[in-house]
Amino acid sequence: MFADEALDTVSVQSLWRKSHEAAQESKGCQTQMFHSAESEVQVISTTISSTQTELQEQATEQLIQQNRDEPEPPGLKDFLQQVEDMVIRELVKNVRSHAFDGFQASWEDHSQRVLLIHSLQHPSAKEKGLHVTSVSWSCTGSVIACAYGRIDNGDWSNEKSCVCTWNLDRRGLHPSQADLVIDVPTAVTALCCHPCQPSLIAGGLYSGEVVIWDTSRTQDSVVAQTGLSADSHRDPVYQVSWVPLQKKGEFGVLSACSGGRVLLWTVVFEQGSFVQKAAYAVLQQQVPHSSSSFKARSNSTVGITSMALSPWDSDTFLVGSEGGLLLRCSFSSQKLAATAFEGQNATLRAPAVFSFRPRSGPVHSIHCSPFHRNLFVSGSTDGLVHLHSLLQASPLLSLRVSDSYIFQVQWSPTRPLVFAAATGKGEVQMFDLSHRSLRAAATIEQGAADQAATCLAFNCQKPHLLAVGKTDGTVNIWQLSADLMEQSPREISQLEKIANQVAE
Repeated sequence: MFADEALDTVSVQSLWRKSHEAAQESKGCQTQMFHSAESEVQVISTTISSTQTELQEQATEQLIQQNRDEPEPPGLKDFLQQVEDMVIRELVKNVRSHAFDGFQASWEDHSQRVLLIHSLQHPSAKEKGLHVTSVSWSCTGSVIACAYGRIDNGDWSNEKSCVCTWNLDRRGLHPSQADLVIDVPTAVTALCCHPCQPSLIAGGLYSGEVVIWDTSRTQDSVVAQTGLSADSHRDPVYQVSWVPLQKKGEFGVLSACSGGRVLLWTVVFEQGSFVQKAAYAVLQQQVPHSSSSFKARSNSTVGITSMALSPWDSDTFLVGSEGGLLLRCSFSSQKLAATAFEGQNATLRAPAVFSFRPRSGPVHSIHCSPFHRNLFVSGSTDGLVHLHSLLQASPLLSLRVSDSYIFQVQWSPTRPLVFAAATGKGEVQMFDLSHRSLRAAATIEQGAADQAATCLAFNCQKPHLLAVGKTDGTVNIWQLSADLMEQSPREISQLEKIANQVAE
């Protein structure tokens, strides 16, 4: 029995010893792996990161301190003191010099060429051989309106015509397809877009009627029409213009015909009618005495071929005649016309108050300067363009433009000394009065010489554009160069000197 108990005791002790050793080995293995792997790596990583940050801050502080302590480049102060007196002398000399007076630097690269960008035509008008008689830009500067008719008809004509418009800002612009075509029963001789409403166009017809079209209407575009009566025109209307009325924002229409009458109309849009506000008649026997060389016949009318409104004086307008007369007229004239027209109900007044030296042929065009109240230009069949002052009978300057007719002259809306003239040889001559030479500053070739340039129009909203109409039925849109549209600093003073000249 005792032997069995001793054996059991030895077995229990042996098992406990083995279990204890196994426990010691397991514990020692876990602790050793923890210290050698995880704890050691964390300490090294933290130490390196900390050391790098301290080194970067120290280097930055050292660099800043070094820049503060570094002295200025040697010799700079001495050099500035040496050249100071010389620089001051040169600056004073430049201030007193006039070598660059009038010079204006241009920092942009501008093209010096005049480019053709559009050639517009209406196929039906071209087939009929119709001429472009008038062009006018809308008040937005985007739409060009074109009138068709004939400039060589001496007899009455019932040939149908039209008015066409093109929107140059339209993406799908078709040069040979107008955006709008307005059919007219007779030739259109004059055209003028409204100064504020882009859809309204006033026109004069060969029949003597005055019409207003509204291009925004899809059906009938005629807003008002004068019709044929004793108080309206009975001869071709060669000029129509929008005239500001006394009420702000309202405009009337002024029309002039070859029968010698100038009529002022107000438009009643609600009723679609014209109401005559004033009537004038230019008679040869009532022409002022300054044109004594002109032989007047009793009761004979002056055939008006051109007219211009003064942008400076709302009471003044100018008329040119078939016989070469050039007259200054007044809206406020109370002088009655020497004769009455048959069936005329309205009271006619004689508007002429001053006569300029007569021309040798019909005066086709007159235009007042937008930069000087007394200056205007005129062109006629003698091929000359005359520069006039309202205060003198004789012209201040005469320029030989062409051996053919001058159909239209117009001042530039941006250059006080520049104007353009459309000639019977198909050219447009651009003149710059700042040049010493009286030759054209630029010549715009219009193709065949037998196709006259009948009309032109500067674009006041987009001054780089010029529209020119021809007898072949085309309207060309030209892009002007910078020197033809950018005003120089001394240009106004030069224009003033020209205006103050005494005519020879």
